[in-house]
Amino acid sequence: MNDKQTRWLALYALCLGDLMIVLDTNIVNVALPSIQSDLGFSAEALAWVVNAYMLTFGGFLLLSGRLGDLYGNRRVLLGGVASFTVASVACAFAPTATFLVVGRAVQGLGGAAVSAVALALIMGLFSDPGERAKAMGVFGFVMSGGGAVGVLLGGVLTGLLTWHWIFLVNVPIGIAVWVLVTRVVADQRPETTGGQLDVPGATLVTIALMLAVYGVVGGNDAGWTSTKTLAILAAAVVLLAAFVIREARCANPLVPLRLFKLRNMSISQGVGALWAAAMFACFFLTALYMQGVLGYDALEVGLAYLPSCVVMAVMSLRVSDKLVMTYGIRPPLVVGLGLAAAALATFAFAPVDGTYVVNVLPGMVLLGIGAGIAFNPVLLAAMGDVEPHEAGLASGVVNTSFMMGGALGLAVLVALSSSRTGSLVESGSSVPEALTGGYQLAFAAGAVMAALAAVVGGVFLRPQPMGGADPHAVPAEDAETYAA
Repeated sequence: MNDKQTRWLALYALCLGDLMIVLDTNIVNVALPSIQSDLGFSAEALAWVVNAYMLTFGGFLLLSGRLGDLYGNRRVLLGGVASFTVASVACAFAPTATFLVVGRAVQGLGGAAVSAVALALIMGLFSDPGERAKAMGVFGFVMSGGGAVGVLLGGVLTGLLTWHWIFLVNVPIGIAVWVLVTRVVADQRPETTGGQLDVPGATLVTIALMLAVYGVVGGNDAGWTSTKTLAILAAAVVLLAAFVIREARCANPLVPLRLFKLRNMSISQGVGALWAAAMFACFFLTALYMQGVLGYDALEVGLAYLPSCVVMAVMSLRVSDKLVMTYGIRPPLVVGLGLAAAALATFAFAPVDGTYVVNVLPGMVLLGIGAGIAFNPVLLAAMGDVEPHEAGLASGVVNTSFMMGGALGLAVLVALSSSRTGSLVESGSSVPEALTGGYQLAFAAGAVMAALAAVVGGVFLRPQPMGGADPHAVPAEDAETYAA
């Protein structure tokens, strides 16, 4: 096997590992009723099947990325794959509700380790602009399409088998990824590792992020203006402020603040957060619309996402890299996010007596095209200015912004939907009509988020040239920022 073949096999192994992690964010959604029935979850406790995973996943991304820079990205990724796979077995055979929630939390820890360093490893494999753009297209499909694949796979496995298989499916994947990575990804470690981890900083930011995720995902149930929610979010803000102060004074900071002086890095995080908010909400709310309004079962909901997955795969793997190399980063990003906004806008008009072909399929196809085009340039812009020795940390920062944006956006849009549904019920609307009205409002708000991401990316990003094909050269006024 030559060097090029080895690189691409390594890419596929890394992307498969990250896909396993990403799809687990949504794979449980359509299986929740079956899990509740079998393990005796209360209605309030059931949310923790999702929240426990998001809590540890979001909280440990930055720490995992920094550990990758200090001790080797491959070592951190392999540890994450192993812990995630073992936790998946524990979840599949969980005898009690508590056991399942703990297993999901351990899955989140492993998932954070894999997601935080996979992008850094991929960036290190490909230095040629053309190959890197193509590789980012593959990884972009994992990031953007993982949610849709998760709903599809969750619906199929739950409908044809049992909910246990949504966890057992991770086992052969995890083993295959571990074996492939050990064989085709070089074990490159920093020359010095001892005593460089900023433990106080790591503690502050990890607790702050976990509190933030907890406050956000619980805000709809506890109430956004409740004492509990406000206290949790205030504590997260205070700890984040303390973390920033700590990093500014620390000799070996967990997150060097100069990273945020990189224009593309910072702008891409904002774009990614808005985009993730729209995407998370779209996958979640379309599933609810099809189940609660159109009356689909778990298998039908899963299969409904198949066109979106196929279109997204084609655009990510065959089209996106060519667009980036021909037109640069910004035009595909703006067009892709604009199409995603249009997809959400079509869902905002889905009626209570809607049909799949007329009211769901067009939005699914538009979403597949837009997401397939957009994620590649977002990732290239975010990672393009980062030094190799900080790629793991930068990868963790990017993933954290996506995660936090997705969690916050989903919580906000679900709150909008629930409020609108409640007011419609009070005014005399039927339950299906009220649900549809709530979903329509949330989809419209999601469309605004995706459109805003397109505008921010198009106006403020200053991407570096892609192999001489990008007409958007770095302006002179940004030269000092990139050199900082």
